[in-house]
Amino acid sequence: MIYGIGTDICDIRRIRESLDRHGERFAEKILSEAELATWRARSARWPERGLRYLATRFSAKEAFSKAIGLGMTMPMTWRSCEIGKIPQGQPQAGKPVIVLHGALKDWFESRKLTAHVSVTDETDYAASFCVVEQLQG
Repeated sequence: MIYGIGTDICDIRRIRESLDRHGERFAEKILSEAELATWRARSARWPERGLRYLATRFSAKEAFSKAIGLGMTMPMTWRSCEIGKIPQGQPQAGKPVIVLHGALKDWFESRKLTAHVSVTDETDYAASFCVVEQLQG
């Protein structure tokens, strides 16, 4: 049964402005430790890819927060929601997945929820779509 649906579109230029204004602190507020490591590596090698990575994660977390109906209120926090991907060598390798931590993970699991997320980006925009289901039984 569908518990909630969320979507978000993010202007990548706005993310760039936030990074310019606040520096790495902005990324540290939005990204989990694992995401932060990926962002730093991409940004060092391909600054534009790093920017797009940050924008898609921002957008996906917004979409997820809408799908669970909490917005950015506890237990939902930027860093407790991580957008990972299925590792190479596994079926659907590269597919984005939501990995939760701490109180948000407990809240989510206690309701028997599961999430599906899709992310995309284009020249000026990143967009995400999230469907959260409640498992039966």
